[in-house]
Amino acid sequence: MECSTGLLGFATGLLISVTTAPVGVSGAVFLLPVQVSVLGVPSPAVTPTNLLYNVVAGPGALLRYWRAGRLGGPLTRLLIAGTVPGVVVGAVLRVVAVPSPGIFRLLIAALLLPLGLWLWLRTFRPAPPRIRQQLSPRATTTLALAVGIASGIYGIGGGSLLGPILVGRGAPVATVAPAALTSTFVTSVVGAATYALLSLAATGDVAPDWLLGLSCGAGGLLGGYLGARLQPHLPETALRCLLGSLATGIGALYVVQILS
Repeated sequence: MECSTGLLGFATGLLISVTTAPVGVSGAVFLLPVQVSVLGVPSPAVTPTNLLYNVVAGPGALLRYWRAGRLGGPLTRLLIAGTVPGVVVGAVLRVVAVPSPGIFRLLIAALLLPLGLWLWLRTFRPAPPRIRQQLSPRATTTLALAVGIASGIYGIGGGSLLGPILVGRGAPVATVAPAALTSTFVTSVVGAATYALLSLAATGDVAPDWLLGLSCGAGGLLGGYLGARLQPHLPETALRCLLGSLATGIGALYVVQILS
């Protein structure tokens, strides 16, 4: 890996995580398209590389939330119980059934477009009280399982999707953010380990790009801490709009690439 590529990865991880950590998103959901289109990470190695980013970057924001006494709790346990087994299933599916770059781009668009539109909708048209009721523990774990499977394929850890979904339903960001980031970190550790084991038997680019993942993760480590520290001072509406715009724009870009 060239020095310029490593510096670009560090800067990208820093910028993304500063923006996304305050709402419980690690930033991998936005880092992945950069790795595919700009940094040239091959498929399916891009997925474990993104999980490696989560593993390195996660402790930054978690340290800040821990110092504020906001880690742990029942929501964290429910999310981890679903996403951890899900990411193992997703990793196997990613290697066995979704090797094509075209299918992978379609998957990116299918995940990011609804995520962006959901954030925009819930920002400008908040859900009525009956919709904003908290999910039951079983429903939360089931949702986490489904997201974990998608995350094992996509390489975003799990909490990166669960956080926006739960916030979109009206849950407070202050509660969701630490739980989602903890889930992302734990799930990414399991997912990265799963890909490392699969790389021993599978052919092709299955193992992560270690140097690039570490470079992006180092930027995310610093950015995540700064983002978590800034959370109490940032307007939630502006953050939701920014996340919705990024997700929708990146998803639309991949739709154009698929159709062209």
